Amino acid sequence: MQTIAFVLFDDAEELDFVGPWEVLAYLARTEPETCRVLTVSQRGGIVRCAKGLRVVADHSFADCPPFEIMLVPGGIGTRTEVDNPVLIAFLRERGQRCTLVTSVCTGAFLIERAGLLTPRDGQPRRATTHWASLERLRALGTVETINERFVDEGNVITAAGVSAGIDMALYLVGRVWGEETARRVQQGIEYFPAPPFAPVTR
Repeated sequence: MQTIAFVLFDDAEELDFVGPWEVLAYLARTEPETCRVLTVSQRGGIVRCAKGLRVVADHSFADCPPFEIMLVPGGIGTRTEVDNPVLIAFLRERGQRCTLVTSVCTGAFLIERAGLLTPRDGQPRRATTHWASLERLRALGTVETINERFVDEGNVITAAGVSAGIDMALYLVGRVWGEETARRVQQGIEYFPAPPFAPVTR
């Protein structure tokens, strides 16, 4: 049984965590021996997200139980939270105990600040983030920035922007509980993207 914590903060991007939550909570509900999911924020209680959605975190940092997997969303709130010493200390302390740390979108900046993307053997670790923030992440000089939907670096997985978190979460399920389990979850949430429009050329 793995416990998965979603670390929330004001102005977090909704789909960054709600997409992966759907994947992992569906797994927890349909195959309860696999995992349980919870949300945590600095003070617990109501969190106001980037687009106005309000959610209620299950735990505060002070009363959060142990967990093995951590997910850190992005959003405009990361611009200020990256300088929040309480949040960064929580991510650092808990992240170092985790078997797996994940981020979505600009959540990569939070785990980078927490020291969870430090180079290994003198080599920068690979990471990704929202396409519009790739250069800003690269400019930190601490990671090798990759423009992919998600990047697996062993005990850290980073995902690109917003909807990429769903892909990352399904990959996580496959990695931890096996491909067939991930396929059952993907079927259950009917996630077979076929967007009506081609991407805008950047």
